[in-house]
Amino acid sequence: MIKHSIMGGKVHIYKRENTTFWQCSSYMSGRNHRVSTKEQSLALAKEFAEDWYLTLRDKKRSGQLLSEKIFSQAADQFLREFEVITQGERSDRCLQGHEIRLRLHLRPFFGKMGLSDITPARAQEYRIHRAETSSTGKPPARSTMHDEICTLRMVLKTAINQGWLKYLPDLSVPYRTQGKIIHRPWFSPKEYKELYTATRKRAQNPEFAHIGKHAADLHDMVLFVANTGLRPDELYRLEHRDIEIVDDENTGEVILEIEVRGKRGVGFCKSTVGAVRPYQRIVERNNPVPIDRLFPNNHRKMFNTALTKLGLKFDRDGQARTLYSLRHTYICMRLMEGADIYQIAKNCRTSVEMIEKHYAAHIKNVLDASAINVRRSVSPKEFNT
Repeated sequence: MIKHSIMGGKVHIYKRENTTFWQCSSYMSGRNHRVSTKEQSLALAKEFAEDWYLTLRDKKRSGQLLSEKIFSQAADQFLREFEVITQGERSDRCLQGHEIRLRLHLRPFFGKMGLSDITPARAQEYRIHRAETSSTGKPPARSTMHDEICTLRMVLKTAINQGWLKYLPDLSVPYRTQGKIIHRPWFSPKEYKELYTATRKRAQNPEFAHIGKHAADLHDMVLFVANTGLRPDELYRLEHRDIEIVDDENTGEVILEIEVRGKRGVGFCKSTVGAVRPYQRIVERNNPVPIDRLFPNNHRKMFNTALTKLGLKFDRDGQARTLYSLRHTYICMRLMEGADIYQIAKNCRTSVEMIEKHYAAHIKNVLDASAINVRRSVSPKEFNT
């Protein structure tokens, strides 16, 4: 690092490796202040640093610096509030994600900055810093940066609530184009049939005797999820007391009524008739009590092995299929069969907007050709002109 001092050693001007701009810093009011000069010339950087230091000194004399909190203090307050207020509503993993992002990236960059110094320009500097210092040699993924900026925004909102900051700076990405909407990976009817045929065959003829029960559980799990649309976390929380076999009055079919507990709290689901027989087989095989979990094991490894052998692990866009893809398959197949999108949203505990954005966009059956290919009636006179 190249370093120079001015103003009697009260201001330091330095340039880090692999950077083009000079930065300056000064210790005042119990903490170190620093800023980029945005200058490549040392002479111009010194002029900027002198003006900046004098402005900083004026703020100190007027009492502005004494009352200002730094980013680390706001981050500590945010973590304390978040853990208490969201207890029981957010998972421990969510809190851990904020802690990790703050510890690894946000605190090292913003930690000692005054809250008023965190401007849209500083947020943009942070994005550039993350891209230039990436250990992989390429910028972080868009989702990674989105999560980090979300954490930054939450910390600044905490500062506003505490009265430490007057307004929230604009943290949106400049020059950003509209993000591409990619449909979620699912199994087409042909691929789904190929999958459950393979899992059924393995359940009936397992390679080894000790995996027979696991193979049977996996086969019934595939059928159960594809006929209920449950999320994996909802599936693994499911207990036998949450399920009831009923005669549906509207359809005249025997279906399952399920009380679902998941990320949206408690909801309800009505299955298709295809989920009944898999559930009955599970009961016959395990002889459970009401509080037993329906699927105590996730069978993730066995499921991924089956997908890999069938060549179904990735869809045509290169997206990896998981157990969640069976939920997407349920939604897509219901739409293809003409189900009402509002009822599907209610049954899957999601919104119509989410379904239209991530599912219906690639289902040709939801497009009404009679409404699209409307032709205005043309008089014979128009044909002759």
